Amino acid sequence: MSNQRETAASASPSLAQATRVWWKIGILSFGGPAAQIALMHKEVVEDKAWLSEQQFLNALSFCMLLPGPEAMQLAAYAGWRLHGTLGGLIAGLLFIIPGAVVMMALAIIYSIFGDVPLVSALFYGVKAAVLVIVVEALVRVSKKALLLKLHWAIAAFAFTGIFFLSIPYPLIVLTAGLIGWFVGITTEEEPVTHTPYVSLSKTLITIVIWLAIWMLPLLALGLLGAADILLDVGMFFSKLAVVTFGGAYAVLAYMAQDVVVQFGWLNAGEMIDALGLAETTPGPLILVTQFVGFLAGFNESGIFLGVAAALVALWVTFAPCFLWIFAGAPYIEWIASQPRLKGSLRAITAAVVGVILNLSIWFALHVLFSNVNREQLGPLTLWRPELASVEWLAVGLFVLSCLLAFRLHWGVIKILLVASALSVAVRVIY
Repeated sequence: MSNQRETAASASPSLAQATRVWWKIGILSFGGPAAQIALMHKEVVEDKAWLSEQQFLNALSFCMLLPGPEAMQLAAYAGWRLHGTLGGLIAGLLFIIPGAVVMMALAIIYSIFGDVPLVSALFYGVKAAVLVIVVEALVRVSKKALLLKLHWAIAAFAFTGIFFLSIPYPLIVLTAGLIGWFVGITTEEEPVTHTPYVSLSKTLITIVIWLAIWMLPLLALGLLGAADILLDVGMFFSKLAVVTFGGAYAVLAYMAQDVVVQFGWLNAGEMIDALGLAETTPGPLILVTQFVGFLAGFNESGIFLGVAAALVALWVTFAPCFLWIFAGAPYIEWIASQPRLKGSLRAITAAVVGVILNLSIWFALHVLFSNVNREQLGPLTLWRPELASVEWLAVGLFVLSCLLAFRLHWGVIKILLVASALSVAVRVIY
């Protein structure tokens, strides 16, 4: 029967059974959102049949419309579907906590031992490999996103706007979404799915509760006279949580230049190291915000403030994810069938291609050259590397990493290990 295919094929598990599966997914969630979603599909749809294929795909489509990490939000939705709000909290938190614990430990080690020659050599190799990872993400997203001439035009607009004109990323996302809504809708009108009645007042209560959970800790920090850096980190990453459509690389493209150039919380090398560490930990890649928050606090006043800033960054990065899921979950079946929303999503994804291209070039300049100057010509921002400062070892490691990624199809962690090991070997020999 068709309606049977729309529902899970087996009885719902107990909360304890589901918790064990969410814990397993959180521990094994390496490799970025594609690998994480594939792992979740295998556990929840194929092996356990807790959700049907269509339920899973509808939820995935919804999560891709949201700002923030879609894999984590998909886990929270699956938990909510099975056991309500408590189930959603458990599934979402267990997707985050293992990676957050590892990232905190790595951030502390990095801040203490980062100037040791051996550690510096390790991260020198990481930088070259991370550049390839970003380029690989650019190629992968481009193939999926640039399907029409309109999408190519939006990507070009986004790249020009953010790289040369310093147009704020939220404005780029908003413009792309509006273009997609009015121009880029699908030609094939899809039927609207009618959902069971959901109380609007209940939805509003959910929104108010989660807004309070998200914002009240920041208000408390202000009232208690906490260090300014904690409030700055909290407000910056709160803004980031609202506008980061298109996955973690879009977040990085928006975040990297602001935290380096505007706020000065860390330098370009540390920003690239942050991404390298995030690539090697389980959980969502957006945990890079935790590392950035830690270094912002650490550079201000040591480890204690670093840990506090990292926790603030974590809170304001992930609390909004639960808001989006718990408020929107009852409407998923309807939202997933709306062609205009799909048009907006496709346009935003096309803009993300341009934003990731910006990130790729910005990273490449700071990895392959030791000196890069920022110049302002009227409204134009230009990044000019000093050709004499080219880093030939980084160039060699980058070329090797390209071969490993694009010709031999090696995984992220293997490429990072090889690049780091070769960097150490060269530094030891020379």
